[in-house]
Amino acid sequence: MAEPTQHDQPDPSHLPPGVEPEEEVNSEASGTTFIEPAEAAGPISDKQPFVPSPHLHPSTPISYSKKGPTRSHRGGGQDEKRPVPEPIPEAPDGIHRMHKFTLYETSTRYYIVGADLLDEQYRMLKIDRTVDPGELSITEDDVVYTKDELVQLLAAIEDGNLAHGGLRTRCAMWGILGFIRFTTNYYMLVITKKRIVAMLGGHYIYQIEATELIPIVPAMSSKRADKNPEEGRFMGIFGNLDLTRNFYFSYSYDITRTLQYNLSKAREALKNGLQPSLTLSADYNEMFAWNHYMLQPALQYMTNTFDWCLPLLHGFLDQCKISVFGRPIYVTIIARRSRYFAGARFLKRGTNDLGYVANDVESEQIVSDMLTTSFHAPGGVLFGSPNYTSYVQHRGSIPLYWSQESSPSVPKPPITLNLVDPFFSAAALHFDQLFDRYGTPVVVLNLIKAREKVPRESLLLHEFTQAVTYLKSLLQDPEGIVYKAWDMSRVAKSHDQDVVEKLEETATDVLKLTGIFHNGYGDDYPIQLQNGVCRTNCIDCLDRTNAAQFVIGKRALGIQLKALGIVDEEFIRYDTDASNLFTHMYHDHGDSIALQYGGSHLVNTMETYRKINQWSSHSRDMIESFKRYYNNAFMDAQRQEAINLFLGNYIFAKGQPMLWDLETDYYLHHADPKMKRNRRGYVKWWTDAHLEKPTIPPVVTISDLKGRGIESFDEFWLEYYKPKSLSTFPRIFSLRMASTAKNLKGPDGTVQDPSPFAVRSSSGHADDNRRRRKSTKSVNPTMDLHRHSKRLSLQRWLTDPIGEDTHSHENNLRYSLNLSLNDSIPSIPGANANPDKESLPPQLWTMDQIVYHSMNPSVSRSEKAEYERYVIHPLNLPIVPHENIPNPPSAFVNYVNSVTPSAVAKLRCKSEDEAVYRTFVEAADNYIDGVEDPAARLRYKAYQGYVAGKGFKQLRAESLVKG
Repeated sequence: MAEPTQHDQPDPSHLPPGVEPEEEVNSEASGTTFIEPAEAAGPISDKQPFVPSPHLHPSTPISYSKKGPTRSHRGGGQDEKRPVPEPIPEAPDGIHRMHKFTLYETSTRYYIVGADLLDEQYRMLKIDRTVDPGELSITEDDVVYTKDELVQLLAAIEDGNLAHGGLRTRCAMWGILGFIRFTTNYYMLVITKKRIVAMLGGHYIYQIEATELIPIVPAMSSKRADKNPEEGRFMGIFGNLDLTRNFYFSYSYDITRTLQYNLSKAREALKNGLQPSLTLSADYNEMFAWNHYMLQPALQYMTNTFDWCLPLLHGFLDQCKISVFGRPIYVTIIARRSRYFAGARFLKRGTNDLGYVANDVESEQIVSDMLTTSFHAPGGVLFGSPNYTSYVQHRGSIPLYWSQESSPSVPKPPITLNLVDPFFSAAALHFDQLFDRYGTPVVVLNLIKAREKVPRESLLLHEFTQAVTYLKSLLQDPEGIVYKAWDMSRVAKSHDQDVVEKLEETATDVLKLTGIFHNGYGDDYPIQLQNGVCRTNCIDCLDRTNAAQFVIGKRALGIQLKALGIVDEEFIRYDTDASNLFTHMYHDHGDSIALQYGGSHLVNTMETYRKINQWSSHSRDMIESFKRYYNNAFMDAQRQEAINLFLGNYIFAKGQPMLWDLETDYYLHHADPKMKRNRRGYVKWWTDAHLEKPTIPPVVTISDLKGRGIESFDEFWLEYYKPKSLSTFPRIFSLRMASTAKNLKGPDGTVQDPSPFAVRSSSGHADDNRRRRKSTKSVNPTMDLHRHSKRLSLQRWLTDPIGEDTHSHENNLRYSLNLSLNDSIPSIPGANANPDKESLPPQLWTMDQIVYHSMNPSVSRSEKAEYERYVIHPLNLPIVPHENIPNPPSAFVNYVNSVTPSAVAKLRCKSEDEAVYRTFVEAADNYIDGVEDPAARLRYKAYQGYVAGKGFKQLRAESLVKG
């Protein structure tokens, strides 16, 4: 058995004779390939893959009626009225979900073949290419085929289309993302390449690596996109959204919802005698499904939509492993970006009139003990594994009507309050949505500036504080909203206050209010539910917000590890392997969110707020600031157009302005003021049901299913182990995952303490000392020099290969360790002095030294000699070779003399070995004559015919005549 590999491509075992596997897709900058309609008589590529065989259902995984669901748990995000699943269908062999697909085409139809993980069952979807523009005709075949039946069906389809070019393999794919229409015909967006990025409960989560946009038009149609300039321009705008960056999907786990919601939903289904499922269904969270608009045609024209189509998550996802003396602990971070009021930084600020805020991101960290893989506990306790914990945070723009007009000439545009609502209706809607998604209390951590020379952020501070105070005063329980305002930027610039210490105190208070989710069952493993959320914001919800969320997440990490029985205390020290790995994950998390919203990486990282960043990081911060300014000034408009088109915020209609002609997209994201809608009360602005505490049903054991096994609703075993696939260890995802076990060697090559919770450098002790000292100042500058000189850049430490010496860091450490309490600080020479280059490490050079060395460059003797040899060497080369070749060394002479005819004559070969060798070297002219098995002979002949270009019908006819 073998686990799936990180990069999944079509398996060569699924290919018919004569067809080779497809090479890796070379995606364009946007990752989306636009496919032109193929000609009916066009050539067939001999490298197009056959079906990457899928997994299929005997029926839809969950059937739905028209009734709405019941709500008994939190953490699922935006909940709208959904249908309730019907009782468990009779499927003795369990579910068979499709995982692999192949797209075939004729001149009039597309055929999509899906296969299960075992390559035993197949299904087919037919799409008519001859319908009128603007229409879509999809036929879903309900028959489940075996491999032989599928081959016969494809042969029959080819028979009927031989006069029009036959049946051709278009591409291998991994799922359908939906259907979209610009001005005329529909396009189908499919996934052509993916890679594994995480695994939860045996269910793999994938990141998109390449996609294709396939037009649904006849093969001989003359209505090409390039003949319609508007259609071509829409396609260009659509391609500006890079689907290969931070877009994720899963076949068998709903990543649009939190772990707490998914397990609660599965337990509730079992309790009610329904089909439990963690997989895709109509119950996905529309707020975080970025292809929701493109799924609507599929929902309209298809019966079992989610057997073929996949909801798409946008945000960030990463998974790493903490190795605790060989015990694997997986840490997963999932960031879900809302599709409502989505866009670029200066174009999307504040909130719209529906209560949706800009840069709305839900961040969930899942910590799991991987001694067991699935969500089920030993003993057949379904969805009751106590090895899974999670914690959810939220970030979003300040829910007021405010904006900033981007201008190339103004790096920091002024902030404008566009509308002053005395009842704060949009903020009320926003907080009611948070109550619905996460429960109470909602802890509002406001990090914007309080005092400025030129008021910008402080304008929003007063208004936001007034809004929260007003809304709290009307709540039945005023503790439903906890408000904390703190000028983080001002504290970070001060020399007598510690940002990290203050954030640690806030994190402790937040975790006491909200708690974490810890799955379990019974009295031995009591379950804990997270009720409430911490909503963090600064002005952009990027740098300061990410640092605050990291500290809160790090505090939650300690609580989660203690709940799993890994550690005894809840506090995880800085500069341990576990903390460093978590810091690196949150840094990538913040970088991804910053790129999506602001156009650049994080400017201020945790190194900045811990004050351990190196001198070179200042230049990096300046570069990132400039990149953010450039993207906001010149590139945001293009990104916003692509987002509006992809999400369906803009839909083409005749007589209406084109997308590129709109002066503003305000009306695409706000409700039409002419439309009547129910308004909330100004006093009772919340929904009572949203204030109820979450509950979770008790567990159900396997014995309660009346003979049905776990495989009847959860096929994690097949997906995780893939019993019919073979892979090598270097390609197994769990072995490729970033792990603390890879950092056991120190800078000097010695093996360190294997505990991931041991402090690796003194900066962790320095943080503890600052918390003890608080505002006391150092009286010994030598100790300060000793402390700061040993601090290393976190990102450089994490990226250092195993066993590779980092000489610059080692020299700095060696220099700092040579300082003792009795040593004096070396004098720093001035600009007129001649400083010794080796007297101080580079980070202690002053600006005077830098200027001096730039104005008075020097070259060492060794450098001068090396340069002279480099310059003179070509002059010493002979134009023609010399006749007097020197004698070779004696060792070479002995080696040549040892290979003589007499030495070779002594070598003998057995006659049996020679006979065996000749059987491999000498091949018959017609190798089929040497095949004795009649079935094998037929396969070889079919293979020859397929290579020669003969079709299925001709091959069968010849076999019948000759057979």
